[in-house]
Amino acid sequence: MTVSIRYITEDVDSAIGFYRARLGFELEMHPAPGFASLTRGELRLFLNAPGAGGAGTAGGTPSPGGWNRFQIEVDDLDGFVQELRSHGVSVRGELVEGRGGRQILIEDPSGNPIEIFEPAN
Repeated sequence: MTVSIRYITEDVDSAIGFYRARLGFELEMHPAPGFASLTRGELRLFLNAPGAGGAGTAGGTPSPGGWNRFQIEVDDLDGFVQELRSHGVSVRGELVEGRGGRQILIEDPSGNPIEIFEPAN
């Protein structure tokens, strides 16, 4: 079984650049301006522009944002986030620390959240 995540993004080309340059995703396919498929390890991420047709419009009119997200685990949260900030990546809220580790939310160019997580030692 393959599991994928679909994010709605205002500008697919900009999102491709963000996910490749900032988060290490590989471009799998980009067959049309309104759609792309990227991978990072076993995670497959579909990017759809609103109104581009196809599966990206299932269930109504899509829009980016919200609070659902996927998580990327890192060894050095502070260093990783500092690097992202140096490239103008938006951070949503403050760093949260708990028993399991530390996390912060960043946003892709359309405001979709991505959780960056550093597990506790």
